[in-house]
Amino acid sequence: MIFGRTKLELKVGIFVFMGLVILLIAVLLIGNWQTWTSGYHLNFVFNFVNGVKLGAPVRFAGVDVGEVQKIEFIFTPADTKPKVNIGCWLKNGVNIPADSTIWVNTLGLLGEKYIEIMPGQDQNNLLSENQSLTGEDPVPMHEVSKLAKNIADQLNVGITKIRNAEGTVGKLLYEDTLYKELEALVIDIRKNPWKLFIKSKEKK
Repeated sequence: MIFGRTKLELKVGIFVFMGLVILLIAVLLIGNWQTWTSGYHLNFVFNFVNGVKLGAPVRFAGVDVGEVQKIEFIFTPADTKPKVNIGCWLKNGVNIPADSTIWVNTLGLLGEKYIEIMPGQDQNNLLSENQSLTGEDPVPMHEVSKLAKNIADQLNVGITKIRNAEGTVGKLLYEDTLYKELEALVIDIRKNPWKLFIKSKEKK
């Protein structure tokens, strides 16, 4: 009886132990997957990052090669405003040319932000551990909205001018004078087609 109980407790203990091991592996894979892969760190500097968060993917030529591990502000006397430094971890074997283009991109319909790297051509000058590269700033939404508003305002002004019979298009649509002149010209040419030949000779 005691032997059977001990055997059952042993099975339960093994089951619980295996569950803890699986849970630990899952946590490591999800929370810190680079534990199993060697890599190096690079810094990308922006004026505006449009909501990039820690853990955001880093893609090189469209392939996931790392993640954002650090976001901090940089203050220098030469700059009038602070910059944002994005510290990224990248897998070994991913060589980033110094003339590569870096920008903040949007992933999917949910709008998740990530770092996109378009490879450069200078394979003789590759970025190494902790080097920095300046990225291209995304356009802030308020600037996009401002531009759209300016375009809409200009369209409204143009439509108002047309409705007020201002300009060539407005006069053509809303005034009868130009239409009547064109109509009279067409009628005159139909009655006297020889006038076309006279005008052609005058141009020569």
